Amino acid sequence: MNKISFPAVRGKLTARRPLNDLTWLRVGGPADYLFQPADPEDLSGFLRDLSDEVAVFPMGVGSNLIVRDGGLRAVVIRLGRGFNGIEIDGDHVIAGAAALDAHVARKAADAGLDLTFLRTIPGSIGGAVRMNAGCYGSYTADHFVSAQVVTRAGEIVTLTAGDLNFRYRQSDLPDGAVIVSAVFAPPKGDPEALHARMAAQLARRDETQPTKDRSAGSTFRNPAGFSSTGQADDVHDLKAWKVIDEAGMRGARLGGAQMSPKHPNFLINAENATAADLENLGEQVRKKVYDSSGITLEWEIMRIGEFQGAPDAEA
Repeated sequence: MNKISFPAVRGKLTARRPLNDLTWLRVGGPADYLFQPADPEDLSGFLRDLSDEVAVFPMGVGSNLIVRDGGLRAVVIRLGRGFNGIEIDGDHVIAGAAALDAHVARKAADAGLDLTFLRTIPGSIGGAVRMNAGCYGSYTADHFVSAQVVTRAGEIVTLTAGDLNFRYRQSDLPDGAVIVSAVFAPPKGDPEALHARMAAQLARRDETQPTKDRSAGSTFRNPAGFSSTGQADDVHDLKAWKVIDEAGMRGARLGGAQMSPKHPNFLINAENATAADLENLGEQVRKKVYDSSGITLEWEIMRIGEFQGAPDAEA
């Protein structure tokens, strides 16, 4: 990125900031700049006055992300303490975009509001809204009221479900826009029962997923576009893990990357993997699955940035 002039900020702006320690997979090169705004107004002024030629990438807690080894030619925006508040307002939950999904689920349960599906989702509320995160048969869209968003032009606007057009693992958040908070209207429930349900969900997750390994959650979307409900009658005929297993790729390795032996739809950094190891292994899995079943798996993990040694590649 050429030398550019940045607006004055109250937050923290860092040049050539490595991103590997900000992702769950612990891989990736540096961003040209990392901006950590103090509050929504700081973010608004920064985006408003930033040159339109400068690319912007909003980043959550890095739980569903591979940053390539060559890094990212952009300003990465990462929200911190000024954006992680959680409030209960009657029957509504208001959560900052940086609030962890698990924390929101617990605080809502304390108030007798059911957002228990968020408890086992690794990530923050901004990512949950952007990706319409879901688990156990519930999706973010089912409880979503509105989100406060700062657009690339620096405008602070409120978006509804109709604006975002939620779909399976997708929404229509405008390019360069940053979610700063969201409002939910969950169903009511008994706090004790809600906490008991979350404890059971955690136990099931720990039994079936490699929670102690460095992963980014599910690697590929389920072929039929449905998420596992976790219920006893759940049908697994077209789950991503099943077609990967049938293709013989459970436990497959490439460099330091591995498809988890415990859950074959989890790509893990088993031993000092590079981003290239992880992405290339994922592509090998996609090819093997296609060759064996004719199914083309779609990545659920977001992959961004440049490949090592390819400075002119597009981010």
